[in-house]
Amino acid sequence: MFVRVSPCSSVFACCFLVPHEKIARGGEMLLSRRYFACLLVTLTVCPALRAQENSNLDTRIRAEISRFEGKVSLFAKNLDTGTTYAFGADDMVRTASTIKIPVLVEAFAQVAEGRVRWADKVILKDAKKISGSGVLQELSDGLELTLRDAVTLMIVLSDNTATNLALDVLTTDAVNARISGLGLKHTFLLRKVGGGGVSKAGEDPANARFGLGVTTPREMVFLLEKLERGEVISPAASAEMIKLLKRTQGHEGLGRTLQGVEMATKPGALDRLRSEVGIIYTKRGRIAVAITCDDMPKPEWTVDNPGYLLLSRLSLILIEGLAS
Repeated sequence: MFVRVSPCSSVFACCFLVPHEKIARGGEMLLSRRYFACLLVTLTVCPALRAQENSNLDTRIRAEISRFEGKVSLFAKNLDTGTTYAFGADDMVRTASTIKIPVLVEAFAQVAEGRVRWADKVILKDAKKISGSGVLQELSDGLELTLRDAVTLMIVLSDNTATNLALDVLTTDAVNARISGLGLKHTFLLRKVGGGGVSKAGEDPANARFGLGVTTPREMVFLLEKLERGEVISPAASAEMIKLLKRTQGHEGLGRTLQGVEMATKPGALDRLRSEVGIIYTKRGRIAVAITCDDMPKPEWTVDNPGYLLLSRLSLILIEGLAS
């Protein structure tokens, strides 16, 4: 059996890998001195090794980004070790459909509070159909769904019409109040998909350029971590939300080359933007990431969009660089 140990562990352990022999009188003192000598070496070498690893990760990330035509903002964290990587982590970015995670949180919160029920009915009307992602726009006028149906479609298929049906019940301002209470101070749902239902934050002219919503990569990872740790609403509700995010379809970005690896993610796409936030469950740690690739030269609605390709490459580098 082979056991992987860190360079720091190796430095400390090698000091004691000597042939067994009886400790002579005073040997306890010798062993004690050896112990503290090894400890000193470990404390001296480990920070240097970690700094070198962080430098290597930063070099690789910057090399990838330098070849991309557009702006990249990202934050990633190994939830098991606490190790992080940041590149424009506090940039205010367009959310696209990643803002649907806060909507998901508000739905679960209102159900938990008894304000709504999952079985409550929402009615699909032709006037409420929104183009873009999803299937409800193709279905019959008058179709009756439950709130749970709408929320499930919002996450699994990123259904825009389902999102608005849910927001008719939940409201945009309620979503913002909830996530602010969770500690997200720069994340706002600005309106419903396609317009209407403008929130108070959406009335601010400074936010007009963000469209549907605004956030930062750091705050999205913060929210993901709280969900993963069972700290949103309740452990059971958090676990159910993570379970739903694991059912997300469409893995052109983070999951492009990670077949067989479990993920809980929510992608987003706009004209010149591709983004994704999620948790990648690797054998060497749960890696939470939030990446936004924006300002690409032209819209390109293909699976090989440069933003998707960069999301994939960056996720692989981050998994390796942040592994425990």
